Amino acid sequence: MIFLYKVAIFLYSLVVRIFSHFNEKARFFVKGRKNWRKNLAEKIDGNERYIWFHCASLGEFEQGRPVIEEIKKQFPERKIALTFFSPSGYEIRKNYDLADIVAYLPCDTKKNARDFISLLNPEKVFFVKYEFWYFYISELKQREIPLFIISAIFRKNQQFFKNTPWGKFYRKMLFQFEHIFIQDEPSAQLLKSIGITNYTVSGDTRFDRVAAIARNSKDIPAIEKFRGNTPLLVAGSTWKPDEELLVEYINNNRHAKFIIAPHEVSEVNINRLLKMLKVPTIRFSLIEKEEIDNFRVIVIDSIGLLSSVYRYGSVAYIGGGFGVGIHNILEAATFGLPIIFGPNYSKFKEAVDLKSRGGAFTISNFNQLEVTAYSLLYDNEAGKKASETCLKYIAENVGSTALIVKKLLIAGPVS
Repeated sequence: MIFLYKVAIFLYSLVVRIFSHFNEKARFFVKGRKNWRKNLAEKIDGNERYIWFHCASLGEFEQGRPVIEEIKKQFPERKIALTFFSPSGYEIRKNYDLADIVAYLPCDTKKNARDFISLLNPEKVFFVKYEFWYFYISELKQREIPLFIISAIFRKNQQFFKNTPWGKFYRKMLFQFEHIFIQDEPSAQLLKSIGITNYTVSGDTRFDRVAAIARNSKDIPAIEKFRGNTPLLVAGSTWKPDEELLVEYINNNRHAKFIIAPHEVSEVNINRLLKMLKVPTIRFSLIEKEEIDNFRVIVIDSIGLLSSVYRYGSVAYIGGGFGVGIHNILEAATFGLPIIFGPNYSKFKEAVDLKSRGGAFTISNFNQLEVTAYSLLYDNEAGKKASETCLKYIAENVGSTALIVKKLLIAGPVS
């Protein structure tokens, strides 16, 4: 199986290199790993001790971030190394101020893992949620460097729980972790079923993150003025299928106001969206130059604003549900916004939880969007009930970071 794993990694790297000639994300992937040994060596201070956090992408970073911040708060003398697998994480967070080193994780080969860990020589290592790289995990175990995974969540159909050659190969990786911090009890039962007992049900660290976002959200006076006393639907991280439904609803709605923050903020995509909208619409970057009361829709044409924009909303629509899965709904829920999303949400525990409790609602077509949005925007009782459900759910689930750090200190001090 190791041979097949090596072949898979090789083929993946080869395909990415081919795509890098005409795909921007693949180009960043390849360019960011060029001369990585030299670049990493120049960043490392041999007199310091590093704690290494690895995240697949931006979503996993948001889960790891509360733990990074708490460790940095309690042990400010420690250096933080942060790695990403995906360009969508690295390019956005490469200047994260609490990390002393931010880098791409080299592809998982035996030599790369050995060289990377030799250079960094981390004191402790944290993988966030889903990352399982055989050679990195094996090298850390061989060097007796404690490896933890945080905010992990497991499902029965994952390879770890299948009695196949691949399943047994991946299952062995789980036994190499010092401790596994998981989100829920079903994950605990799955781990127990294969003989793993070194776990703690600690919940999802994203709840701590979004609670902090709510406390520290930025005032945006122009959006407050834009909203006025009118119901406001904020559509976050939308994709084309989401936008087609939303635009039809917006173009036929004369009473509410709307903010759309598309997942892709390229000029081509922003202009496509602007052309679809048949009501007065303005880009966020231009709102200081116009009388904002004259517009019905704001299109967010930059990144980093969405989490603060939600505070002004009445209802949130979260994109991605007509693709591989929805984006982060907790940033909206922490402000008490009732949530609407598309049909592909079953892999997201918080979406399942909030839908079952009545704080979130799923739609599959325009008619369902129209009925659901109307109810939440204009029926005060329905909107209030859903809002209270979301706020209660967030409050019940904060505290994961404190539990993880406490357990770490018991298991082995950082200092």
